[in-house]
Amino acid sequence: MTRIAILDDYQNTAVASADWQSLLGCKIETFNQHLGHDETKIAGTLRNFDVIVCMRERTPFPKSLLGQLPNLRYLITTGLRNLSIDMDAAKANGVIVSGTQMLGYPAYEHAWALILAITKKIPYEDQVMKSGGWQKGIGVGLSGKTLGILGLGKLGSAAARIGIAFNMDVIAWSHNLTEKMASEHGVKLVEKDDLFKRSDIISIHQVLSDRTRGLVGKKQFEQMKKSSYLVNTSRGPIVDEGALIDALQNKEIAGAGIDVYDLEPLPTDHVIRSLDNVVLTGHTGFVVKELHELAYGQAVENIHSWLNGAPERLLNGD
Repeated sequence: MTRIAILDDYQNTAVASADWQSLLGCKIETFNQHLGHDETKIAGTLRNFDVIVCMRERTPFPKSLLGQLPNLRYLITTGLRNLSIDMDAAKANGVIVSGTQMLGYPAYEHAWALILAITKKIPYEDQVMKSGGWQKGIGVGLSGKTLGILGLGKLGSAAARIGIAFNMDVIAWSHNLTEKMASEHGVKLVEKDDLFKRSDIISIHQVLSDRTRGLVGKKQFEQMKKSSYLVNTSRGPIVDEGALIDALQNKEIAGAGIDVYDLEPLPTDHVIRSLDNVVLTGHTGFVVKELHELAYGQAVENIHSWLNGAPERLLNGD
């Protein structure tokens, strides 16, 4: 019998999102809690599984962990990119790695949900109303304000279009962005320092890499207006978390909307949970019903193909 583990199914939606019952002769076990960060414990939990389906980078698979999983033969990640899997080590251990397609639009939709929530004080006003109050907060308008896009790729350019629809002045910067590329999206290319100095709202849409890690730090928060907001739906380590907390606590910026963190799940006693000028979500920027159906559906397809000796959507194949 082929044993299959589905990891980090926090919302208990994986089984209902795809036809897992079609995998005859397979035993499926789902884990709706994070397995933690102790590799020895993770290995003990997963040691007997032949197939593991992981949700993006929620549970990393470095060489050290892969070496402790002697029965693992097939590893599936949602998404066609997962830097937390050591692809070479997997191949060396005889583990085939496949991916699935993902949806891009939920991330920039979520960025805008956070922008509107923090600038219009939606969570605060919701609590005021539910406690019997009326009109306690004062939001800010977006029309005529400057939106800074950090990373004008597919997601960043989509977020920029929404800013333009709100009658905002949209500027952008990233390492490889050119004036021509920016102008094609109705956006003005500026220097990095100018983006932080001029923007009323900054939304991050970059991939985490060596050159984007810590891209937003103490210097950038000092450059920002005291009335400005930062929104991060990309990856936590792009922003220096300590510098962000200092900026929020010292009111160097007006607030932030944050969906991603250095350590996930976010510890229950993390200081950022106690701040009143931040709107927090738990890395739910991509968590929508349509994505689960797509990703888990293709995971089932991948397993069928692998069982038939012709695995699809390979990420570490020749």
